[in-house]
Amino acid sequence: QLQLVESGGGLVQPGGSLRLSCAASAFTFNVYEIGWFRQAPGKEREGVSCISSSGGSIDYADSVKGRFTISRDHAKNTVYLQMNSLRPEDTGVYYCAAKMSFSRCVLSQSQFHYWGQGTQVTVSS
Repeated sequence: QLQLVESGGGLVQPGGSLRLSCAASAFTFNVYEIGWFRQAPGKEREGVSCISSSGGSIDYADSVKGRFTISRDHAKNTVYLQMNSLRPEDTGVYYCAAKMSFSRCVLSQSQFHYWGQGTQVTVSS
């Protein structure tokens, strides 16, 4: 059973930065596509970014392109989401999720079977 643990959330001022981490407990981490999703209060959960199992395919939601960067470190079984130029509308609970896949990543919640518990990101002055 794959377990995912997010960390790195917190309170940051507009324009600031945070780096989220998603640590996976699996010896076969390199077969999993990882996605980041977020849910703002009163809104549905939405996709933020994804990275394929190889790391060769990456996608971002239009709202975060140019500000967020996703990466993965296979040696550490960890995926990172570097978030720069944060805005109040980036506030929400951020979740990482995983699915077994060897194709390009797809920023869709469907077929992601494993989810972390989430980490809160609050962007406010």
